Amino acid sequence: MKEAIRAKALELGFAEARFTTPAPVPGAAEGLTGYLAAGCQADMGWMAETADRRVSPHVLWPAARSVIVLGENYGPGGDPLAILHHSDRGHVSVYARGRDYHDVLKKRLKALARWLIERHGGEVKVFTDTAPVMEKPLAARAGLGWQGRHTNLVSRRFGSWLFLGEIFTTLDLVPDAPEGDHCGRCRTCETSCPTGALSDGRIDPRRCISYLTIENKGHIPVELRSLLGNRIYGCDDCLAVCPWNKFMSPTSEPGYLPHAELLAPRLADLAGLDDSEFRAVFAGSPVKRIGRDRLLRNVLIAMGNSGEPAYVSVARTMLDEPSALVRVAAIWALRQLLPGSAFSDLGERYGKVETDGEALAEWRQGNRLQAIALGMAARRKTRRFLRVSILP
Repeated sequence: MKEAIRAKALELGFAEARFTTPAPVPGAAEGLTGYLAAGCQADMGWMAETADRRVSPHVLWPAARSVIVLGENYGPGGDPLAILHHSDRGHVSVYARGRDYHDVLKKRLKALARWLIERHGGEVKVFTDTAPVMEKPLAARAGLGWQGRHTNLVSRRFGSWLFLGEIFTTLDLVPDAPEGDHCGRCRTCETSCPTGALSDGRIDPRRCISYLTIENKGHIPVELRSLLGNRIYGCDDCLAVCPWNKFMSPTSEPGYLPHAELLAPRLADLAGLDDSEFRAVFAGSPVKRIGRDRLLRNVLIAMGNSGEPAYVSVARTMLDEPSALVRVAAIWALRQLLPGSAFSDLGERYGKVETDGEALAEWRQGNRLQAIALGMAARRKTRRFLRVSILP
């Protein structure tokens, strides 16, 4: 039966199909408890709300006897980090460059589940990562791969580029052997993280660019903004540098192939979108779920990091946006792009009409830093003058 299921899964387009039990994965519950206790979930309150169901697949569905874990290859066709060297463009994570993978994956999971019932009977439930399933530990136990130090699944065949989905079933299926950890002493993913969010195989989402640009609904911490570069939706650095990627093949799934507007979007074009245009451009894309204001926040941070004075006019128009989230990012971008006196003059003008506390604090912080910079420059000039004046 297992081989028939696996063959059907591959026929439907899945890259991998493995089997495991719905028993708790040793250590997974303790890891989740510690993670939540440390506050690493940040704004992701749903993690704590669903913790009791996450700790054990049996809790999620007591009738389940087996779990079929499916993998889909979404490997990129080129260097996913190449766009980081183009300051006029925005980097969108590989997984979000095509259609929303939840839609593609769930459709295929349901097709396999229907076939399974028709051919072998039993009951089934279908899950993607929108459900409280600890799918990476399950996938590792099923033999799809192992959790690398970047905390994502790594496969010897597909590197770090697998989407995961699960079919829980009441059928008794012999579990596959787990996959061992093949990272060895390699820490390339950890050392490549721009914000230092990875350490000893654990991740602190509060420093992770994927969290900061997607899940985070508030302002991006000031100390991390310059580290984002032009990453406007997610981050692929830790995945892209994994040595196991040398064995992967680019995806051929049409739904995961990049749309032109998401492969290397121009920052100026994105900043010019109104809400209806934003919805039209990102229809069917994962980017749509963060909304226009969060995307503009990210785009403005990227503009500030670009060092391009041409973006000053764009950022200035954003000072009139209704969203304080956008205005704060615009103020920060202007602080990076304008000389001190010009920024101070702008702050004097807009500070009189600004009503949001965070935005006012951003203006004050900018003026304070500009004053410090001017003071340091004046002291350097004085020291140079004194050195010259005492020369014989």
